[in-house]
Amino acid sequence: MPDSYLGGRMRSFGHAFRGLKTLLQTQHNARIHAVATLVVVVSGVAFRISTVEWALVVLAIAAVWAAEALNTAIEFLVDLVSPEQHPLAGRAKDVAAGGVLAAAIGAALVGALVFWPYIKKLLS
Repeated sequence: MPDSYLGGRMRSFGHAFRGLKTLLQTQHNARIHAVATLVVVVSGVAFRISTVEWALVVLAIAAVWAAEALNTAIEFLVDLVSPEQHPLAGRAKDVAAGGVLAAAIGAALVGALVFWPYIKKLLS
């Protein structure tokens, strides 16, 4: 029983990683998020941000990636069930994109709050 359970969990991780690969291969904005993530992580290491600041930054990054993944899943699903133009399909996609925008704005605000004191000190 434990072997089949572990095998099932490993397959689940495989599906999830395949989903992330699809996200990065098909979504221009996901590639922008990847670059932003890299810049933020390198900046956090360079500025030696605190553990609490890392927690805030990681949560913000995770929120943006989760929102982008859910937005992409909704877009794929809407395209499947409504290949022709439909006002409700468009609204569903717009609302999902709005969720990504909200997460990205929140992450940018977290970034500003965390990194501005370090940047200000660097400039003075």
